[in-house]
Amino acid sequence: MNPNCARCGKIVYPTEKVNCLDKFWHKACFHCETCKMTLNMKNYKGYEKKPYCNAHYPKQSFTMVADTPENLRLKQQSELQSQVRYKEEFEKSKGKGFSVVADTPELQRIKKTQDQISNIKYHEEFEKSRMGPSGGEGLEPERRDCQDSSSYRRPQEQQQPPHHIPTSAPAYQQPQPQQVTPSYGGYKEPAAPVSIQRSAPGGGGKRYRAVYDYSAADEDEVSFQDGDTIVNVQQIDDGWMYGTVERTGDTGMLPANYVEAI
Repeated sequence: MNPNCARCGKIVYPTEKVNCLDKFWHKACFHCETCKMTLNMKNYKGYEKKPYCNAHYPKQSFTMVADTPENLRLKQQSELQSQVRYKEEFEKSKGKGFSVVADTPELQRIKKTQDQISNIKYHEEFEKSRMGPSGGEGLEPERRDCQDSSSYRRPQEQQQPPHHIPTSAPAYQQPQPQQVTPSYGGYKEPAAPVSIQRSAPGGGGKRYRAVYDYSAADEDEVSFQDGDTIVNVQQIDDGWMYGTVERTGDTGMLPANYVEAI
């Protein structure tokens, strides 16, 4: 069944049918509503489902509103309502687990220090997992056997404390071989045990002064206070050093941004 033309209402045959704007038109009836210029599918413009040419296409116009006292009052009232809604939403969002924190230089420094600590711990755990159990575990049975065998000694040697390597100049000390002691009537005196202390590699011996208080976060770190002197300082990386606190005598790792060179 052939449809009717949207303009003249007559039957539209397929040879003269134009399907546009959800309607069917004769080719001669498909013209501009204003100037009656015949249009086609390439040059028409639709407005409210009516064809127009480019020159007579309706343009939207905006109405100018004067700032009368009534309009100003309505504008002020709408702004007040917007502020009230904002405050209501702000009160509802309180205590929901988030807060706005200013990105101050102090917070940036703390964040950088935490990232460095996390990176160092990650590398330590990675090295431990790659190297397996540490060599110090196998030395424990030998140390116990040495202490048991040295329980009988002369009274003069029992009063002397065991010798330790001083910690003022930290260095890796390898176990020393036991010295041969003279024997008396078939009895051979056992040698005194030598304690093995493990510390960081020896180096420059620089001196630094603490500019902030710091509490150790791990066993291999040291605590200090503002103004303490750190001696025998050695640089480990950009964020960490190794040294001895002169006031307490503790030796370990410390953050580099908490101290300054003397």
